[in-house]
This record gives sequence, structure tokens and C-alpha cells, in this order.
Amino acid sequence: MANQTPSYDVVILGSGIAGSTLGAVLARSGPKVLLADAGTHPRFAVGESMIPHLVAWLQVLAERFDIPEFHALADANTINEKVSNTFGAKRHFGFMLHRPGEEPDPTEAHQFVIPDALTSASHLFRQDSDAYLFQVAVQHGCDTRQQWRVARVDFDDDGVTLTGTDERQVRARYLVDASGFRSPLADLFGLREQPARFQHHSRSLFTHMIGVRPFDDVVRAPAESRPPVRWHEGTMHHLFERGWFWIIPFDNHELSRNPLCSVGVTLDPRLYPKPEGLSPEGEFAQLVSQFPAVERQFEGARKVREWVSTGRLQYSSRKTVGQRWCLMSHAAGFLDPLYSRGMSNTFEIIHALVPRILDALADDDFNEERFRYVEELEQGLLDYNDILVNCSFISFSHFRLWDAVFRVWGSGNTPGSLRINNALRTFRADRDASVFDNLEKVPHTGLWWPDSDAFKLVLDGMAEACAQYESNAIDGDTAADRILRLVQESEAVSPEFGWKDVNRRFIYPDQRQMKDFLEWAAASPLPELSTIGRETLAALRKAGAAPAPEAGNR
Repeated sequence: MANQTPSYDVVILGSGIAGSTLGAVLARSGPKVLLADAGTHPRFAVGESMIPHLVAWLQVLAERFDIPEFHALADANTINEKVSNTFGAKRHFGFMLHRPGEEPDPTEAHQFVIPDALTSASHLFRQDSDAYLFQVAVQHGCDTRQQWRVARVDFDDDGVTLTGTDERQVRARYLVDASGFRSPLADLFGLREQPARFQHHSRSLFTHMIGVRPFDDVVRAPAESRPPVRWHEGTMHHLFERGWFWIIPFDNHELSRNPLCSVGVTLDPRLYPKPEGLSPEGEFAQLVSQFPAVERQFEGARKVREWVSTGRLQYSSRKTVGQRWCLMSHAAGFLDPLYSRGMSNTFEIIHALVPRILDALADDDFNEERFRYVEELEQGLLDYNDILVNCSFISFSHFRLWDAVFRVWGSGNTPGSLRINNALRTFRADRDASVFDNLEKVPHTGLWWPDSDAFKLVLDGMAEACAQYESNAIDGDTAADRILRLVQESEAVSPEFGWKDVNRRFIYPDQRQMKDFLEWAAASPLPELSTIGRETLAALRKAGAAPAPEAGNR
């Protein structure tokens, strides 16, 4: 079949959220695309918590490539109205530290409320969101081949031939593997690093349940110690030494009719090896029973599907692009669900990959150097996330250290999202896509605020302090003090939201604080901040949403 003309420009393996989104964008842009999958829709998937970066990249894909259907997923109200009334709301990231056998100390809790100016995020009920995106891909021209498992992949100078277990063949000019961990391309080329290169280690147990109680109803905390937004209105993280539980409710939006809740636990197998002779459900119950408040949250809750128990979650690949192929997103590697970066990373990678595929098809030139940035992005996203998550797991045993890590993570999120939003705003005005090319010209590809040397210095200092604490070279208070000093002294960290104030554990940026942040950023000596501040303030004033600066304002 190698001498035959390819029947498709691009074949995408995997029709989950990554493959379907990529397929929709490519097909809308003109190429002939086949979306192939060993399974079918609807189906269960985890990775349900949206973040501002995710929404920003989804909006960029919608507008740059003219896929208006993507907008339905970018707002918690719209997704329940236009996709399915099964989605929860995510107003915040919530964290509470727990110790075995003890009630949690309400002062050892954090909440970061997502600024309204950034997004109205959702808890995605993935069987519905993924099926919707699959249908969008078909509507925009994708051919599909579901319940078709690839048995063999053969490359030659002119294309790639895929042969299914049913012996049917298909030929394409380019292949994207978006299938996840069991990647045919990773197997074919021996791409998996053994072991995964990451410092972080974790395994997981998860399912969907009914009857999980809102944490607000079971936690024993006085009113003055409770956060500004109910715990139930966001993604709840119950932290313990080298592990954390997630609680992602789908019933916390007024339009949702979904009573289910995504629950799971992620823990370090070096401290918590998988027990022999104990079912996943039994192990979860055993873990929950160690933490009284968490145990109360699950009283009377019942699973609605079988538990999944994994081995080590982390995997990585020595290479993610090649001649006529790409391992995309979770086919390339995975770290941990903490901080919910998986889907955001996926959409950013799609945005980088699509223009390069389109240019390669037009030029009939698939040299892997054309895709070098995609490789750098995929590896960078994983490596920087490894630093963050590894430091977080280390810090869970010491509250002050965790508090310091929380402030490093959170302080870079808003600037990182705003730079994407500002690029989209510029694109709306002049339709010049080169503004998105400029987003790639950064010194720290894959970092969630990739154009800030100052923020990278804080991250590096955090990693060094946590490593010294882990090796017992310093104690937890010393490590925390070092990181907090970096946070206090860094010109990249805003004082406006409270990141520099250790007495503020609940970060809730209101409209006034958002304006103060933007004015602080506009006056910053750091160009990556001053640009964000000036551009956003100018846009808000043009829209009548922010007053003009007063004389003497910083």
C-alpha cells in the first residue's frame, strides 16, 4: 500500500478530548482528517477540573480557527445550556491539610478563588464534554472509524500506513497519536523512558460516587475560619503527607441535574505501596478512615462505577515528534492531576501543532525540525509541572512549607493567563495571527508564566529549598522561610491579591483588587508585567469597565 496515494492528510489516533479537538480544528482548516479510536462515545474519563489557562487556550482555538462550538465549553452557564445539564462549577481551588486521627486545623487551609475577570470555569462531566467535541469534529468534516484498533503502523518516504486488527488499512500523509498511555507510536519506536524521568512518584484510585456530602456541612470550623466561597463550589483538595484526595462535584451549579461527584486519591507508592489482597474500594475506605473530617464527607456515599486502581502514574517519552508523526499530550507523557494542568496543556499543544501541520501539508515537507517547538513545549510542560507537583508532595508534611509552595504556584497563574487573553484581544482587533507566534518566543517554554525570568528564579529557589528539606539538610521552617523570602522580594509577585501576606490564606481577588493588580503590573519595571498591565487596563477602559488612572496613581 506504500505506493498508493494517501487517502487522508492526517490520521488522529484517539477521539478523546485531545483527538477530537485537534480533529475539529484541522478539518475546519481544510485537510482531510480521519479520527480513529479503539473505543466509542460516550465513555468515562477523568481530568474534569478546568483552570483559567485551559479556558484561555480554548477561546484562542475557537476564534483563531473559527470553531464557535468551542465557546460552549468556556463558560459554566453556557456548557449546561448548550452541551448537557451535567456540569459542575469551579469557582476556586480549595486545599485543607489533614493528619491521621485528628480533626483538621481550620487555619491550615487555603483557597484561591478564580477571578471573575479571567473565566467562569466548570467541572467537566467528561462523558458528555468529550462526546460533544467528537460530534463537533464530525460536523466540521472529520471522518471517523470507531471501535477500530491499530495493529501495525508502517512509515515510508511518502506517508504512513495503518493496519487494524481487522486487516483494514488506511493511509495518510501525517499521523498524530493522541491515544494516551497505550500509544502505538511509543511502542513502535520504543519512546518510553524507563523509568520515567520525573522526580515525582504517585499512583491513584478513583471513581464517580453519589451521596458525597459538601465539605462545608461536615468540617468543624467556626464561621470566622471558613473561606469566602463555600468549599463545595470548587475543586476540593484534602492534603496529607505525600498524598491528596480530590472532590469534584457535578451538582454545584444551579443548572446541573447531575448528582454525581468525581472522587479519588493520589499518593506516593514509596510511602504507600499498593496493598496485597485489598480491593481498590477497600483501600480507599481504609485511607479515608484515617482522616475524621474526610470520613464524614463520605458517610453514606456509594460508587456508581467500579473503582480504578493504577500503578505509577508518571510516564515520559524521550522524543515526541518525528518525520510525519507526533505524540500529542497524554500520549507523550503524564505527571499527576494535582493543579489540573492536563487539559490546559493539551489545548496549548494543539494550538502549537495545528499551524505546523497545515504548513507541512501545504509544503509537502514533514521534516521534524518544523515541529521542534512542539517537542520543546510538550517536554517543558511536563518538566515544569514535575517541579511544582514534586515540591507540593514534599511540602504536604509541613504546613508552613506547603503555604510557601502554594504562594509560588498561585502568584504566577494570573499573569500567565492574562498574557494569553491579551494576545486574543489583539487578534480580535486586527485578525493577525502573528500575535500568537510571539507567545512562543519565550525563555522558559512550558512554564505557566513562560516569559518571566523573575518568576523562574522564585520557582528554582522553591525547588532547591524543598529538595534540601526532603534530604533532611534543613528543617521545614527554614525551607519555608527561604521560599517566603523569595516571594517577598520578587518583583514578579504581586502584593495586591495577598500572595506576600502569610496571614491571608484565602485569596479572593475582587474587582477592586484586580484593578490594583493591573495598575501595579503596569508600573512594574518587569516588561512581561508592565505589558500585561497596560494592555489589560487599556482594554477595560475602552470597554468602560475600569476608570482612568488618577493623578499620582502608581
